Amino acid sequence: MAEWQMSRPDWKADRDAFVADQKAVRKTGKLPERLGPPPSGFALLPWLLMGMGAFSNLFQGKTPNPWIGGIGLLVFNSLYIHVVFRAFTKEAREARSTRGALIALGVVTCLLGGLYGGSWLLFFPLLGLAAGAIVRGPWLGRTGIGLSLLAGVVAGLRDGWGAVNVAYGTFLSTMVTAAILSLSDAVRELRAAREELARQAVEKERLRFSRDLHDLLGHTLSVIVVKSEAARRLAPRDMDAALVQVSDIESVGRQALTEIREAVTGYRDGSLATDLDRARSALGAAGIDAVVRQSGPPLAAQTEALLGWVVREAVTNAVRHSGATRCEITVDGSAEHVRLRVTDDGRGAAPPAAPDTPTAPDTPMPGIGGTGLKGLTERLAAAGGSLEAGPGVRNGFTVMAELPVEPAEAVL
Repeated sequence: MAEWQMSRPDWKADRDAFVADQKAVRKTGKLPERLGPPPSGFALLPWLLMGMGAFSNLFQGKTPNPWIGGIGLLVFNSLYIHVVFRAFTKEAREARSTRGALIALGVVTCLLGGLYGGSWLLFFPLLGLAAGAIVRGPWLGRTGIGLSLLAGVVAGLRDGWGAVNVAYGTFLSTMVTAAILSLSDAVRELRAAREELARQAVEKERLRFSRDLHDLLGHTLSVIVVKSEAARRLAPRDMDAALVQVSDIESVGRQALTEIREAVTGYRDGSLATDLDRARSALGAAGIDAVVRQSGPPLAAQTEALLGWVVREAVTNAVRHSGATRCEITVDGSAEHVRLRVTDDGRGAAPPAAPDTPTAPDTPMPGIGGTGLKGLTERLAAAGGSLEAGPGVRNGFTVMAELPVEPAEAVL
């Protein structure tokens, strides 16, 4: 009764969901995600009607020792219900108490079939149903064959050649039940895996968008602020130069709108040359001498986009925080890899060292920095590259990124 009461609310909820899906089918004409409620112990209860013959014989007084038969019938039904309702939860199915109840069900079935024969032998296929619902994996075949032989022996002693039908029915009920329930479990696991993949895809897209938005707006707003300050300083003495800065602000703003739209749709392919030109302009507006060097073969669009993000983040940090007077950007490419290095002579940003673990001041540290550098570290790592950032050799700050060059990129 406890198993029955615990399973009843779930069964009602599944039934209501199934009815709602059917109503939606009639309205939309589309097949629902679930074609029916998941199996439960209620699905195996109607098979107890196979014992109606034994109950009829007991009720009509055709069974000797009716009290023994009645108690045996009650115990069999109780054990059967207990077992099948625990078969649809993995923890309950694999519990020792469930296996013990199944063994007790087998003992009661042998006693009733051996004592009365006839209709009482139909309890063996019911035993097969319960065993098929509980036993899975490598023990299923041996369990099915063992139960069939047991049913055949007991039925042979009571019913002669009719034992063949009992043994076959026992084997068939065991294997078919196990196959159907295993398939149902596999479908539920696949559906759960698909939902998990969909959830991860949403999280990945959300993370991509947040990174793109951070890098785009952080760099663009920094350039706008720097150029606005330059325009304010130039306006009293050189209006033409101030208007040039205002024109640059308008151009940067328009380009930022375009890039944000592209970032939202996920189709932005960066150009490293364009990012280097913008970096040179932003550094110049901030009063920082920019030195840009680029060598090596042409790069693939994806590689250029990743390096462009690094240039944006490094230059933005230099403009905002470094207080530098000079910034060097170097791109060295070869047939195997491409390396980007951004170095300034500012105040730097020494990371806190762990106790008793001195850090060489001229060694870039992988992945240090704010949200932007951490996000870029993850991006480059996903592409097989690396990003290191830390204090420069003498002073200032250094950001160094390295990416592998695929054979297809080398050909380009």
